[in-house]
Amino acid sequence: MSTYQNRSIVMSKRPEGEIQDGDLSLKTSPVRDLAAGEILIKTLWLSLDPYMRPRMNDAKGYMDPLGIGDVMTGESVGRVVESQSDQYAVGDIVTSYSGWQEYYIAPGDQERMYKVNADGVPLQAFLGVAGMPGRTGYCGLSYLGKPKAGETVVVAAASGPVGTVVGQTAKKLGCRMVGIAGGAKKCAYVVDVLGFDACIDYKSGDLKQKLSEACPDGIDVYFENVGGEVTKAVAPLLNEGARAPICGYVSAYNATDMAAVETPFHILGALPKPPEHRFFLVTEWQDQHAEITQLLADRVKSGELKYEETIAEGLENAVEAFKGMLKGENFGKQLVHIAD
Repeated sequence: MSTYQNRSIVMSKRPEGEIQDGDLSLKTSPVRDLAAGEILIKTLWLSLDPYMRPRMNDAKGYMDPLGIGDVMTGESVGRVVESQSDQYAVGDIVTSYSGWQEYYIAPGDQERMYKVNADGVPLQAFLGVAGMPGRTGYCGLSYLGKPKAGETVVVAAASGPVGTVVGQTAKKLGCRMVGIAGGAKKCAYVVDVLGFDACIDYKSGDLKQKLSEACPDGIDVYFENVGGEVTKAVAPLLNEGARAPICGYVSAYNATDMAAVETPFHILGALPKPPEHRFFLVTEWQDQHAEITQLLADRVKSGELKYEETIAEGLENAVEAFKGMLKGENFGKQLVHIAD
């Protein structure tokens, strides 16, 4: 019999708007014995990301909604502590979509589960700038944004892991890079540490005017993370032939009726000359997973790719950290540290 006890966060009821007390619950249950071909993973780090909030709604999106009683979806870095699979050994470090829990049983052939060769890179970076958010920023910018030297690129949520990679990648290509972030502290970091040419504080007012001043030659690539008023400020400045990869629109994720939301598709599509724009998922480039992860990890290791993190300690603090992240209270990548 397994002696492990698992703590998990499950969805007890669907949120109406912002997440309230009782929507998510902490549950403890024994870990069953492994079947042939399975591994037991102990979670070390849990990633919190905006996409998790729409999964809580009873609406079909690009992924099926969570069911009542389901463990909250999410990616983690963990260590294999038991193995009945010849593909993984005890001690292997892996990324997997374990959900919000301390232990996770996975089949050895599970999709989107990868061994991590940290090689001096902090493990949690494989959930941030060297992980899914980083690959999202890199692929969306490179393959859909297609920036060229001298062009102006704008990204909102500029201090987060996606925006961080978008900005530093565009600067490396010789672009003028303008960020949008919430608060003077984040904006100063984006310019002084990440090397953007400018960063606009959307909380300080006059977003349209300040964005226009920061982009005197218009905008050639807009990487969409936020939606709403930010997209409305960007839209009139888009040059003919502009590209707008749509990663998400977090400003709407707490809406009580997503069907009534004015999305970036509505805003950009209503322009007299709409930019080339579409929603994308990082899984479109899944065949390049290892190659792009390595590229980003190498940049982290060399110090070229800089990033910031906000860390909550313990699974019991994940829910409050998640609620804060959806309001932009985190600085950089939001993580939960579960175990060493």
